[in-house]
This record gives sequence, C-alpha cells and structure tokens, in this order.
Amino acid sequence: MKKVLKIVLIIVLAVVLVFAGLIITATLSNYSPEPESVVYTSDDPDTVPQWAETDFLTWNIGYCGLDSSMDFFYDGGKQVRPPENHVRKSLEDVISFLTKNDTIEYFLLQEVDQRSKRSYHINEYDSIKNAFPRYWSFFGKNYDVFYVPLPFDDPMGPVRSGIQILSKYSPESSVRYSFPGNYAWPKSLFMLDRCFLVNRYKLNDERQLLVIDTHNSAYDDGSLRRMQMTYLKKFLMEEYKKGNYVIVGGDWNQSPPGFSPGYEKDVFDDKNFSVIPSDYLPGGWTWAYDNSMPTNRRVNIPYKRGITPTTVIDFYLLSPNIRLKSVETIDLGFASSDHQPVRMKVLLSK
Repeated sequence: MKKVLKIVLIIVLAVVLVFAGLIITATLSNYSPEPESVVYTSDDPDTVPQWAETDFLTWNIGYCGLDSSMDFFYDGGKQVRPPENHVRKSLEDVISFLTKNDTIEYFLLQEVDQRSKRSYHINEYDSIKNAFPRYWSFFGKNYDVFYVPLPFDDPMGPVRSGIQILSKYSPESSVRYSFPGNYAWPKSLFMLDRCFLVNRYKLNDERQLLVIDTHNSAYDDGSLRRMQMTYLKKFLMEEYKKGNYVIVGGDWNQSPPGFSPGYEKDVFDDKNFSVIPSDYLPGGWTWAYDNSMPTNRRVNIPYKRGITPTTVIDFYLLSPNIRLKSVETIDLGFASSDHQPVRMKVLLSK
C-alpha cells in the first residue's frame, strides 16, 4: 500500500512540476507588445488616386485549419486540427481565390499563421505575400505563445499568427495598435493579444486615407470587446476630425448595429448573437455589410447548410466622407475557412 501511495505521490509531484514549469516558461516568454509598434515607414510613398472607385476585400482565413469538415474543441466540437493535406489545400484555395480577384486594391486578412502547430508550421503569411509580388504586404502579430497546453490529450502547441494587409500602393506608414485589456493571469499567457493594423496612404491633398484591419475579441463575456470598441472609437473620431478618410474592415466578432439576418438557406446563430450598439458613433458613419449571406459559421460541428448556425461578424465601417458603392459577401460554402470573404467598393467624397 505504501509503495502504491509513493508512486501516486511521485506522479502528482511530476504533474505539478510540469505545470509549474509551463507557467513559468509562459510568463518569461510572454508576448507583451507596445501600445503602438511601427511596422513600416516610407519617405517616398505612393499617392493614391483620390477620386477613383476603390475596391476592398476582408476575409478571416481561419489559419486554413477550419475548413467545412472541421469542428473545433474550443467551440464545442472535438477536433484540434485537420489533416495536413486539408491545411495545404485550404491555403491553395485561399491564394487561388485572392489571385482571381487581383483587381482589388486592398486585402484585409485575419488569422494568418506564420509558425503554428495547428497549421503544421506552414508560413501562410509568406505564402500569400509571395503570391502577390506586385502588392505591398504588412503583418500585425496578435498571437505568439510558445505552447498552448489545451486540450490536454492533444495540445495546440506553439502558435504564431496575426493580421495581414495587402495593398497595391505603398503607404506612408503601417502601425500596429494594441487593443486594451486581456484575460486574467494565467489564462492571458495563452490567449491572443488583440490589435488593429493601420496603413496611412498619401492623397493628392494634405489628407490621408486610413485603411484599418481589425480582429476583435471572441470567447469573452463582452467586457473586452467593449473596451476595444471604446479605444477604437476615440482613435477613429480623432482621425476623422483631422479630415482624413477612414475605412475599417475585419472580423469584429460581433454584428453591426441594427443587424437582422436576411438569408434563408442558412440557420441564424441567435445563441452567440452580439450587436454593436446603435449609438456607438454619431450619424454619418456607415456600417457596410451584406445581410443576405452569412460571413461566419459556428464550429461546433462540421458545416452543413441549413443545420450549422451562422451569422454576420465580418464587415466594414466608413467615415462620413466616404460613399459606399456596393458590398457583397461571397458564398464559398465555408469550404476553406469558417468565415467568408466580403468585398466592398467605395468612393471618397470630394
């Protein structure tokens, strides 16, 4: 009996030491970005055509690991990652889709991995960047963890990921802005450090066009998103007061103000429904979204149209001096990602 007890104690002690070592290592290696980090600056930026129609596309590519066959353990499913050939196929499909739409001036992407176990350590950022040699490419890191220990029977392991802007024009600068707030320690050691990436483009006059890629928090009680939205609002209002043109696109992890689903073939996700307050911004600002097609599906089960809950959380926000021409969610059947791309055309007002 004493021998069995001794073995049990040794096993418990070993588990405690391993866990303590994990926490200590995670704390020492914790990614703690500055409030503002300069990604790129130029003394000779391009001058963007100011009055021409401009094309945008935003897409959370789900690190090419959340195709239609996937469920995900963190969303109520069972799987951690798909087979490697699924990830490579999804990446090929993403690049193929983007290259077929290379008339678009700006691509705003989210969940682009650089070095993660969940995507078999494929550098997706470089793969996409190299497929667009005529575009400028910029990266804002928002996830850098040496080892995610969940789930315990098949851990996610190391993750390095972020958001990516591709543009046909060279900006004056590209700056990463950290969103405020995070989860409590030690959970914060293994979660994303949310951010938005701001590219400033030179116009014919003294004003600037700001193209912003955002990826707001998910899986929180709403408090983090409220903090992030308050911070973003202050930033947007200050830039608009300067006379600048401001466009924000990305995965907001919440629906736009007043959103009501207008699609019939897909089931609306009313369980996880969260909406930006209608008084978030003063009048004149435009929320650009397509309510006839969902942009996101829940990953608790593999995707089945008419069964899997869906919603709209990928869209744009335009300052009052920008006129919306069109916005369309492109139905890809969630084949390569748990999100769908959203395309938009705008005109800057004179």
